[in-house]
Amino acid sequence: MKKSKKDFGSRWATFGVVGVFLFPLVSYLVFPNQVERTLSVIEKAGAQFASMIISHNFRSADEIKSRYTGSVVDQSNKKVRILIVPGHEPTFGGAEYTHLKEREMALELGRGLKSFLDQDPRYEVFITRDSNGWTPNFATYFTDNWDNIVEWTKASKVDFARLVSVGAVTQIKSTVIPNDVPKSVAYRLYGITKWANENLIDITIHIHFNDNPRRNVRKSGEYSGFSIYVPASQYGNSTSTKVVADTIFKRLSKYTPVSNLAGESSGIIDGPELIAIGSHNTADSASLLIEYSYIYEPQFQDREVRSLVIQDLAFQTYLGVHDFFDPENRYTSSGPYDTSLLPYKWDISFAGTEPTASGIFALQTALIFDDVYPPPGKSKSDCPRTSGFGPCTRTALEFFQNKHGIIGEKGVMGKKTIEVLNRL
Repeated sequence: MKKSKKDFGSRWATFGVVGVFLFPLVSYLVFPNQVERTLSVIEKAGAQFASMIISHNFRSADEIKSRYTGSVVDQSNKKVRILIVPGHEPTFGGAEYTHLKEREMALELGRGLKSFLDQDPRYEVFITRDSNGWTPNFATYFTDNWDNIVEWTKASKVDFARLVSVGAVTQIKSTVIPNDVPKSVAYRLYGITKWANENLIDITIHIHFNDNPRRNVRKSGEYSGFSIYVPASQYGNSTSTKVVADTIFKRLSKYTPVSNLAGESSGIIDGPELIAIGSHNTADSASLLIEYSYIYEPQFQDREVRSLVIQDLAFQTYLGVHDFFDPENRYTSSGPYDTSLLPYKWDISFAGTEPTASGIFALQTALIFDDVYPPPGKSKSDCPRTSGFGPCTRTALEFFQNKHGIIGEKGVMGKKTIEVLNRL
């Protein structure tokens, strides 16, 4: 499929370029006195058809997987190249809630994801920014290539508009309206995509935390959960992205509720107008944008719990990427567990009292792992992991106690309950 797309584009480009320059030449031969007009036509036509020679290297899911399945010791076999993009600019932009800043949380998650992926020698991992700002690769690229980025962006938009106008693709509009961004920020996003294309990135993961407009921004909103945005079917990187997104979605959805915002409830959503994932058919790599949760959700308010949550979200994403490449060998670096929260040891000396916030979060995670959380009749949206010991946790704990034959500690963290949890 990739080859036929390339051939199709090459033929269009060839016919277009030949036609553009052949017509003025014929004009000159027929009307030799109109040299100036002929040259003007050539110049205008050249600009009009410049976009037709924009090349793409869209890769199928199987082609991306083939890099991973090659021998690690075979130096001729290139590694899987993964780009992590923590959302927003280093010093501004993104959602903010009380003391929390989305851009800082995204960076923490991105660095955690990179550390997990770096453990596998089959991956070569890049990240766009760190605690000092843009990483050297990207700081230099933006400075040295800004004019090229701008011109490439404009040409890409013209090229895609041409494909729509001739009926080669059907334009799809977004069901969720994306936020407007300053022009300079938009060009940097296109620049990241251009860098990814030039450096043969296989998978690009954009990291974000969600928010929703409301009158009082100091109060939490009504929505919760995660969602994954992927390129719409009109784009060349759509199919491969959706395969990657599916395996990551399955991992995240075990412990995190799917967004309950209308338009996001399917979990995986087409984002045809999102620059980050290839608006105007610009991205060659499988490119997805993950909104990991809403920034005001209670699990992010406590510093210790927030770090645990972000680390686990990074771990779930890492496992989802691994599942894409090796579905038959669901290796995890934490042994038998599919979460970074386990194993966890609860302090037996605190039997009969409410655990710490991190202890409650680990308890909720263990109850999910044991298939008793959320309790019957409730969904993960009704009972998210929040580090609060509320009715959902108490009821699920009762089911856990019944399941394991624990008597006399109904709904409380007694000594026997803690012993069983620690043993498991």
